[in-house]
Amino acid sequence: MSTMVSSAEISITPLPAFSDNYLWLLDRDGHAAIVDPGDPAPVHHALNTRGLTLDAILVTHHHGDHVGGVAALRATGARVYGPSGESIDGVDVRLRAGDVITVLGAPFSVIDVPGHTAGHIAYYTSAFDPPVLFCGDTLFACGCGRLFEGTPAQMLDSLDRLSALPATTRVYCAHEYTLANIRFALAVEPDNGDLQRRALEATALRARGEPTIPSTIALELATNPFLRSDIPAIQAAARARAGAAGAADRAATFATIRAWKNDFR
Repeated sequence: MSTMVSSAEISITPLPAFSDNYLWLLDRDGHAAIVDPGDPAPVHHALNTRGLTLDAILVTHHHGDHVGGVAALRATGARVYGPSGESIDGVDVRLRAGDVITVLGAPFSVIDVPGHTAGHIAYYTSAFDPPVLFCGDTLFACGCGRLFEGTPAQMLDSLDRLSALPATTRVYCAHEYTLANIRFALAVEPDNGDLQRRALEATALRARGEPTIPSTIALELATNPFLRSDIPAIQAAARARAGAAGAADRAATFATIRAWKNDFR
């Protein structure tokens, strides 16, 4: 297969799982790859109904809703790729920052994005037009993952890495959290017109039963408070939340709004 492909050659399909997960199925010419298969059942169903052979399993981090289906799907003969910094059973190829793997003919670069978990990685390819990012639970549509194992500084650095990708990059995260994330973002930055428009668009998509994902890096930079900790309105909201002696610089602002989101209802 050629190492350069178009998005017309490889299709990307969300497979809903559990209450709000998306497992991302890539397929091309009868072959498939799956990203973060927490549940094997929807993957087996898709493979069988479409007549696909599973070649690759891409894992971003060790949480059960992302790896629960790995053992069953690995039995098909698929090769399992995952982070070198996490203990995940069944991983055949352990990856770290800068590694490049070929999936269905497309080269995917590995980006280290610790924060949600200590060894979390993301997969990025510019072989598509527009480029594609699978980021697990690091960057969400209008949000970011909880800091179960990392620090605010680590997560901010990770998000900076993803923010630096081309603005047109399509962002495929692993959960349909968008409406709840937008509700929090509006509490932080209520006067953001882009965010207000996004709220209407996302609400309409969900009302039709459609995913709000993929997003884009450009949309996240315009509306996601966790990528906007240098914006005066976000810093002012963080200071108000933390009190007079609280958040001031970008890192402190990020830490304050991440903690705020943890308690937001």
